[in-house]
Amino acid sequence: MNRLEQHLRDVRTSGRKILIPYFVAGLTDDWLECVRAAVHAGADAVEIGLPFSDPIMDGVVIQTAGTASLERGTTFTSIMNDVSKLDVDVPLVAMTYFNVLHRAGIARAAGELRSAGFAGSIVPDLPLEEMAPWRNQSNEEELDLVLMVAPSTPDDRAIEIAKATQGFAYAAARMAVTGKATNEGGARDVVRKIQRGSDVPVCVGIGVSTPDDARDVVSFADGVIVGSALVQRLLDGEGPEGVEAFVSSLRTAIN
Repeated sequence: MNRLEQHLRDVRTSGRKILIPYFVAGLTDDWLECVRAAVHAGADAVEIGLPFSDPIMDGVVIQTAGTASLERGTTFTSIMNDVSKLDVDVPLVAMTYFNVLHRAGIARAAGELRSAGFAGSIVPDLPLEEMAPWRNQSNEEELDLVLMVAPSTPDDRAIEIAKATQGFAYAAARMAVTGKATNEGGARDVVRKIQRGSDVPVCVGIGVSTPDDARDVVSFADGVIVGSALVQRLLDGEGPEGVEAFVSSLRTAIN
């Protein structure tokens, strides 16, 4: 078992709910300080988005942030250089699209992710049937490949994904791009589907925007992923202090 999954299983065993904030790499000069602030506020792992020009899963907030990051000159190599400077004690998970990894070369990409300090990746446009090359390369570097289950995923396929995922299972709360929502969507059913296939930790993302949302989600899941609501604060200029305050509010809500 690799570091990411072992860590999250240990968090769950301790009785603590898992909190995973999401950042867009390179969005601001102080983005590494923002990651450190989130960890200081109680994050159990951190998802770091590698910006891509055609982010099919992401809504307007993360698309805006990704475009801004790319316009600042962010590249795969610059992100690896930045992340290698992080001195946090929780696992880091890269979230990106397969084009980014393919362009870098999957052997190089996996090796550089590991060298920079990542413990896993999420590649939402890489289906089960096509993931073997990236998964095999990731396994060589002891990187977990986190897979996603959507509300529309048939039960038998959800079980197959649950058995194949590493690190944790990403339960998408709704059939939508990332961003704010008004209810838990299909998250409860997605979590049930995953749990029928595996005892891997299950974290819910997409549409979780407030401490109340997070509290509701962890009543039936092991943890929660919060992205757009946090990224919007960075777009609004709140910086590390704003990150720490928001992540602290999420931590308090799910404790």
